[in-house]
Amino acid sequence: MSTAPQTSPAAPGGCPISAEILPPNMRKHVDPAAPVPLRMMAAKALVPAAPADMLGTLFMLTFDPDASVRETAARTAAALPDRFSAGLRDEHVAAPVLGWFLPLLRAKDVYAEMLVLNPSTPDEAVAEVARDCSAKICEIIGHNQLRVLRHENILRALCSNPNASPALIDNVCDFAVRSGTAIADVPQVQAARVRLFGPQAAAAPPDPGPTAEEILKEFGEDVAQEKKEEEEAAAAMPEGKKLNLTQRIMKMSIAQKIKLATLGNKEARGILIRDTNKLVCTAVIRSPRITDGEVLTCAANKAVNEEVLRIIYSSREFTKNYKIKMALLKNPKLPLSVGMKFLNTLRENDVKELSRDKNVPSALQGVAKKMMEKKNEPKKDEK
Repeated sequence: MSTAPQTSPAAPGGCPISAEILPPNMRKHVDPAAPVPLRMMAAKALVPAAPADMLGTLFMLTFDPDASVRETAARTAAALPDRFSAGLRDEHVAAPVLGWFLPLLRAKDVYAEMLVLNPSTPDEAVAEVARDCSAKICEIIGHNQLRVLRHENILRALCSNPNASPALIDNVCDFAVRSGTAIADVPQVQAARVRLFGPQAAAAPPDPGPTAEEILKEFGEDVAQEKKEEEEAAAAMPEGKKLNLTQRIMKMSIAQKIKLATLGNKEARGILIRDTNKLVCTAVIRSPRITDGEVLTCAANKAVNEEVLRIIYSSREFTKNYKIKMALLKNPKLPLSVGMKFLNTLRENDVKELSRDKNVPSALQGVAKKMMEKKNEPKKDEK
């Protein structure tokens, strides 16, 4: 008996994510062609699933063709069972899912905190809840300097939130102004400018330098060639243009550099990853546009910022790439405890190579040698 090839169900109508993000055993629960009772079980969170998978399932079922399934999934999500809450802090949950859950759970500080601290939660969703969240969540949002500089509407929303303390707003606005943020329509930001630079700053604010929007417009054609640059050397930016880009970036404020790091092209990221400001190079490694090739280069760079390296070795998405893992093991900045964990996942011939490689940190090389010695110990004869 022949069988038709199995195909994964697409995302339900209007859903921005595909069922491919779910494990095979969960896809049938979001397939519009599946029986309603099967989808309803998932909408009630009655099927065994990992927390991250259940969040994605509930989100997708809010686009189900059956109204009762949609409504049930929305109710279950709003009263999210505690056993699934760990998924809210999982960086590998799809951004649209996290962005949908944050306003839904904004009144529950424990859950809202997980979502606000999750770097994969969209800035737009954080800005939405920043307008009226609790004082505790305001503090957490305000202390996330990267988000504040990357997305100006977060600062706007915080400044309009009656629950945010004046001290928090002053501190966040002072930091934003020092970093080059210029938001003319927010009185607290203008007050911070006067506080830091004097009354004359209100009438004649300092030149912030080139903006990310200007750079993107000027070098926009290179962003369009982003995917080709990884495979085709000819697609790389000409040296003269790269030098001009470097000069322009040097004149940018920290806030604008962060925006460019997030939205710019490979050449801009290559320059900004070397920036001495930790927030700027962190924005590069968290850019949604960054490629595995760029991450590999960063992992192998012995002068890379330690926070950038931490983000790489802490990411399951990055470290599932075997080449990136090998590059990390040769980086002297990699913590020994992390290196030992990675060694246990390598092929035997690669462990042997690392045990002989003089570029590998001595402590890690010693561990690799011991692993090989233990592997090659002669087995005792059975009596």
